[in-house]
Amino acid sequence: MVPGGEQAEDAIVADAGNGKGGEALRAMGVAGDDAEQQQQQQRDGGFSMKSLLWHGGSVWDAWFSCASNQVAQVLLTLPYSFSQLGMVSGVLLQIFYGLMGSWTAYLISVLYVEYRARKEKEGVSFKNHVIQWFEVLDGLLGPYWKAAGLAFNCTFLLFGSVIQLIACASNIYYINDRLDKRTWTYIFGACCATTVFIPSFHNYRVWSFLGLGMTTYTAWYLTIAAAVHGQVDGVTHSGPNKLVLYFTGATNILYTFGGHAVTVEIMHAMWKPRKFKYIYLLATLYVFTLTLPSAAAMYWAFGDQLLTHSNAFSLLPRTGWRDAAVILMLVHQFITFGFACTPLYFVWEKAVGMHDTGSVLKRALARLPIVVPIWFLAIIFPFFGPINSAVGALLVSFTVYVIPALAHMLTYRSASARLNAAEKPPSFLPSWSGMFVVNAFVVAWVLVVGFGLGGWASVTNFVKQVDTFGLFARCYQCPPKPHAGSPLPAPPHH
Repeated sequence: MVPGGEQAEDAIVADAGNGKGGEALRAMGVAGDDAEQQQQQQRDGGFSMKSLLWHGGSVWDAWFSCASNQVAQVLLTLPYSFSQLGMVSGVLLQIFYGLMGSWTAYLISVLYVEYRARKEKEGVSFKNHVIQWFEVLDGLLGPYWKAAGLAFNCTFLLFGSVIQLIACASNIYYINDRLDKRTWTYIFGACCATTVFIPSFHNYRVWSFLGLGMTTYTAWYLTIAAAVHGQVDGVTHSGPNKLVLYFTGATNILYTFGGHAVTVEIMHAMWKPRKFKYIYLLATLYVFTLTLPSAAAMYWAFGDQLLTHSNAFSLLPRTGWRDAAVILMLVHQFITFGFACTPLYFVWEKAVGMHDTGSVLKRALARLPIVVPIWFLAIIFPFFGPINSAVGALLVSFTVYVIPALAHMLTYRSASARLNAAEKPPSFLPSWSGMFVVNAFVVAWVLVVGFGLGGWASVTNFVKQVDTFGLFARCYQCPPKPHAGSPLPAPPHH
């Protein structure tokens, strides 16, 4: 294994042929470093199997990381959201929030490049340091923005990890119900704690590839299984019929396409971070091919039954195909747990002074305290489905939508900042004024619809779950089991 900082060995890559600007960037160490990469590969003995499986930093690695991280357990809750929203709103909001999420991921990538270019111009080296989003905000806008970014990002990633742990327990129950979901949460908490040994996103190459394959299988299993099953007798599609349910479903979709809280860390793991700009959009387009057919097919087949079954697996008959999907999702949730936790590990390492150490074991031991509160919260709030919407409204809305849009507007508010920007406006929106308008719309929409209405609806629904099942629920939404002492049914009369 390599220390986490070694992934940041290379300076960001400027586009070739930029004339005087490009020369300036090359002079400050932001220019291409392909020669250094080749020398490193030669020192490592060329493309070894270890390099192939472990040391990822290409555009494809970033694409797999984004696509794999974006859709995990939420794939199983989107049919539940469709039952709250109705078919038309479910499809339209997926597309809308997918594109909005791609836009704010683009903004985050631009701000990362701007921050790193400025720092490297000052002679700062990131050879043994992983840049994180709160540091970008600090460098561009000051300590108050750093505090806001750190608070929202860490809290979101904390609960994102909690959700993955809850999902593990929820899914395995459909294969083995001899243990209740709380006990499964204890077991998978211990399993997920092993992610402390994965140094950084640089080392998720094979996991990202496998993870996306697993969700692809699961999505198409849901689609085909629902179609083969057909519509249940007396199926109804009444959504949307309550505002609380409508905005709860909408914020779950907001959460679905808000998985770019780890964008900066994924970029930093790339050999050429400037190439990230449109990767998240391309990942989202692929994710649409998984989320839209599966959610639509499940809602078509089961309709309003999904309102009380937040996990899509619970309505499908047990077969070998379903068991395979459950197992694959369990492995993928382990991977996504690592994705969500790794930035938290970095923050904690920096706080305790262990981020620069070369010992993987020491860093792993230092990271363990992060897993404990995640484990505990997953046991307190085992509400698979409703917790997604609450996290989406209260945390994702600010972390990956409002703060990036506001930060971009403020970073480039002056004419000099726009003139010297490391990244100019994109070709499809070549106006700074146009970018400002789009950013203002994102901020206004998410504050009113995502945080305001979504927050009201999702918290109301979450409180209802607490009132119904209680905190520390032993087995959330489990079907009742016959008691051991209950009499057996009488034999039939002939």
